[in-house]
Amino acid sequence: MIARDLLGREFDFPQPPRRVVSLVPSLTETLFELGAGEQVVGITDFCIFPRGMDRTRVGGTKTPSVARIRQLAPDIVYVNLEENLKRHADEIAAFAPVFSTEPKSVDDVAALISLLGSIHRSEKRATELVALLAANRQPLAAFTFVVPIWKKPWMWCGGDTYVSNLVVSIGGRNLLGDRTRYPIIEAQEVTALRPDVIFLPDEPYLFTEADADAMREMSGARIIGPFPGHLFTWHGARTIEGLRFLQRSFAMPR
Repeated sequence: MIARDLLGREFDFPQPPRRVVSLVPSLTETLFELGAGEQVVGITDFCIFPRGMDRTRVGGTKTPSVARIRQLAPDIVYVNLEENLKRHADEIAAFAPVFSTEPKSVDDVAALISLLGSIHRSEKRATELVALLAANRQPLAAFTFVVPIWKKPWMWCGGDTYVSNLVVSIGGRNLLGDRTRYPIIEAQEVTALRPDVIFLPDEPYLFTEADADAMREMSGARIIGPFPGHLFTWHGARTIEGLRFLQRSFAMPR
């Protein structure tokens, strides 16, 4: 089959890849969920799902060992434009195909799962995962929200981020939706917008219960968190868990 990555590059997969290196923790989990885990030979130090993987670790998402990746002789290397650095991708491309991804919405995730399913000849399982995505996108009563991702300085998820779209997909309205990427804005300025909900993931910044108490006192908003950040920041099969987390959070009394 012919597949195009996010950069529009065409890849021919006459047969499923046999030696895969994933530099994207969320894609590593997704490949295993698709039943393609046996073909994964290299992963990052941050690939923690599924638990207990016994694969060669090639370093961090932004600090991979290109030499170690070369030794694994991959026939495909998956990267993400935000998580991984272009210079590493360019170095790897000298000896292996590099497939770039960067979903920014739940719809993008569904398309990516379907694409990976086709590449790895796991179409049936991909269809099942996409159906689970849809089943967990039941709209909730409208609410406004903000999501900080860093504290020193305060940084927030703008409207063009995957995190924002995840919450918007079930009925939220990001009060910083007109901002792009991760704007730096003081907490007092954001809480003055009177969000209904402030989400506090524990990554990339490790927000604590003390942060939750301070934000609650400052804003009067409902604080959800701290909670495992991968539920908001990982895309792919983990998106299903993120949507389930949102549904559970709003089903619980304040």
